Amino acid sequence: MYSHAGQWPANKRITFLAIGLAILLALAGLTAWWTGRSDTGRPDLPSATGAPPATAPAQPPASGTGTVAPPAKISDPLAYGKAAAQVLWTYDTRTTSHTQHLAGLHGWVTPESKYADWPGIQAQIPDPVLWTRMHDNAQHATASVTESRFPSSFKQALAEDPAALSTAYIYFVTVTGKQQISWNGGGAGAEDRSVTLAVQCRPGADCSLVAISPRVLP
Repeated sequence: MYSHAGQWPANKRITFLAIGLAILLALAGLTAWWTGRSDTGRPDLPSATGAPPATAPAQPPASGTGTVAPPAKISDPLAYGKAAAQVLWTYDTRTTSHTQHLAGLHGWVTPESKYADWPGIQAQIPDPVLWTRMHDNAQHATASVTESRFPSSFKQALAEDPAALSTAYIYFVTVTGKQQISWNGGGAGAEDRSVTLAVQCRPGADCSLVAISPRVLP
């Protein structure tokens, strides 16, 4: 049985933070959170003036999206966070291929490649071999979302520097809910879920997904 509780990969890029939230990361609370990662083998955060990597995030092959919901047309970060978490916690290996699932999720990701952490989002999804095994077992999942909120550290950072969002308009949103998983033979299970997402909501535009945080911010 698979759930979307994958670990943040060692080579995950965090450039979107260095660019979009450089001012926020200078504040003690978020800096301590993002840099307290020595046991994961990830590189340290670049400085606020560091340049983004030259290569853009990898793109999934062009394909249909199967049963993956289309990107939500929402301009409110809290409401968008709910919608994004629900699509991240929902899958159907019976009717959607691995390629289709990735293509569907990629539609939710910001097109601004210097902020998007598509490799990190993609790493939360089972690899093609595991997906095939899940398909053989007819595994599928639905989700219900109960709450979305701005983490306290994010609200504190904004209170101290309200102008910090004016470059990239990236918000942290913590979402809670429940995932229901079913498989062949009447098997079923449910799990409480929580995730902190980085979402981009520029004025006058729909929101988009930037990254999935390595841990849940309260």
